[in-house]
Amino acid sequence: MWLYLAVFVGLYYLLHWYRERQVLSHLRDKYVFITGCDSGFGKLLARQLDARGLRVLAACLTEKGAEQLRGQTSDRLETVTLDVTKTESVAAAAQWVKECVRDKGNHPGLWGLVNNAGISLPTAPNELLTKQDFVTILDVNLLGVIDVTLSLLPLVRRARGRVVNVSSVMGRVSLFGGGYCISKYGVEAFSDSLRRELSYFGVKVAMIEPGYFKTAVTSKERFLKSFLEIWDRSSPEVKEAYGEKFVADYKKSAEQMEQKCTQDLSLVTNCMEHALIACHPRTRYSAGWDAKLLYLPMSYMPTFLVDAIMYWVSPSPAKAL
Repeated sequence: MWLYLAVFVGLYYLLHWYRERQVLSHLRDKYVFITGCDSGFGKLLARQLDARGLRVLAACLTEKGAEQLRGQTSDRLETVTLDVTKTESVAAAAQWVKECVRDKGNHPGLWGLVNNAGISLPTAPNELLTKQDFVTILDVNLLGVIDVTLSLLPLVRRARGRVVNVSSVMGRVSLFGGGYCISKYGVEAFSDSLRRELSYFGVKVAMIEPGYFKTAVTSKERFLKSFLEIWDRSSPEVKEAYGEKFVADYKKSAEQMEQKCTQDLSLVTNCMEHALIACHPRTRYSAGWDAKLLYLPMSYMPTFLVDAIMYWVSPSPAKAL
C-alpha cells in the first residue's frame, strides 16, 4: 500500500514539474504592460521580459524613471508616464497601449497586464493616522489597480491574455496598521472575483504575494521619516497613551525588519514572468523564504494564536494593560 502511495505522490509531483515548465510559443509577438517601472520589481521585470524578447510597454511615474529604463533596455521597449491615482492619466495610458498593440497584425490585443505600482506609506498604528492617510495608499494600491485593469480589460480579453496583480503576504495576514494591508486584502478580493469572471473568456489572473524585499517600498529611512512626521502631529492624549518608549521600539523594529529583507528581487520577478509566459500559471505565487515559511503559515493559524504572536513581538504602548 505504501509503495502505491509513494508512486502516486511521485507521479503527481513529476506531472506538476512538467506542467510548470511548459512555456508559450511566439513570445516576441506578445505585448505586456507593466505599471510602476521606475524602480524595484517593475523595473527589473521590464528588463527581464525585454531580454526574453517580449514587447514591453513600461509605465513610469516620472520621465526620469522612464529615461533610465530606456537606457538599460533594447529599442523594443516603450515607455509612458502614468499616475495611477489620476483617471485622466490612466485613460491616456490606455489609449497609448491601444495604439501600440494595433500594429500586431493578426494578433490583436494585450497579452499581459502587470499591476505592480504600489506604495507603503504612511504606515503607523491606526489611531495615529487620519482618513487621508488611508486614502493615500488605497488610491494607488487598490483603486489604481482597479482603474488600470478596467481600462485595459477589453484588450486583454481580446488576446485571451493574463492579468498579474502584485499583492503581498500582508494581503493574507494583517500585521500592522494603516492602509497598506487593507489595500492588499482588497487586491486579493478583486483578483479572486476577476479570475472567476474572466475564466469564461480564457483570461487567467494571478496574484504575486511577496514577503519583505529590499525596495523603495520597504526603505527604513522613508518609513522612519514618515512615522516621525505622523507622531509629531499626533494629539497629546495619543502621545501620552503610547509614550516615547513606543517610538524608540518602533524605530528599532523598523531597523531589524530592514536587515531581514531579501535582496534578490528576481525571486519575485521570476514569479511574475512565469505567470505571464507559462502554459499553466498558478493562481498565487509566494515569493521569499519569509512568505513561504512564516507569513503564509500564519494566515492559516487560529486568530487567537496570531494575535498572541503579534502581541509578543510588537512594541507595546506605555499605557498597555
